[in-house]
Amino acid sequence: MLVMRRTTAGDEQAVATMTRARADWLEARGLEGDGWRRFAPDHGRQATDPDVPMWALVRDGRIVGTTCLFESSPAWFWTPEECAQPAYFVASTVTDPAFAGQGMGHLMLRWVLDHAARTGREWVRRGTIEPGLVRYYTQVQGWRVVREVERSGVTVVGLSRRAELQPDLPVTESATVS
Repeated sequence: MLVMRRTTAGDEQAVATMTRARADWLEARGLEGDGWRRFAPDHGRQATDPDVPMWALVRDGRIVGTTCLFESSPAWFWTPEECAQPAYFVASTVTDPAFAGQGMGHLMLRWVLDHAARTGREWVRRGTIEPGLVRYYTQVQGWRVVREVERSGVTVVGLSRRAELQPDLPVTESATVS
């Protein structure tokens, strides 16, 4: 069974370990993983921070992915009109490479669309600097590119989707640790 739940203090090590494993997995494929490796300890600590809205996808008691759902979109990227719309901004999505190819990231993002619709949001937004992710998000997951913005020497691509119920979603939501 797949369950999405908020992370807790007991998740710090699992989240940090998963993030480091993801960095190794990326580097083994010739992709940049060092940023994720440096971020791993902070990412683990974020799992314990009640002010960081991190959710975990759990399968048989094991965290297989995490994502953060912020209730505001970054004002440096999104217009004041967009920021005024009820939306979630998705950040720091990481999946365990032990489950590569099983669509765990896709399931988490479908859950986000469903959760957003159930909680009165109109939009789900995200950003990335990776061209491969832009292609995947637009061609496979149905996101649309809103705009590109240069920031600190890199091009950030902002994407959005309307929140929508996912009636066939094989993920349940739990308010408690599973």
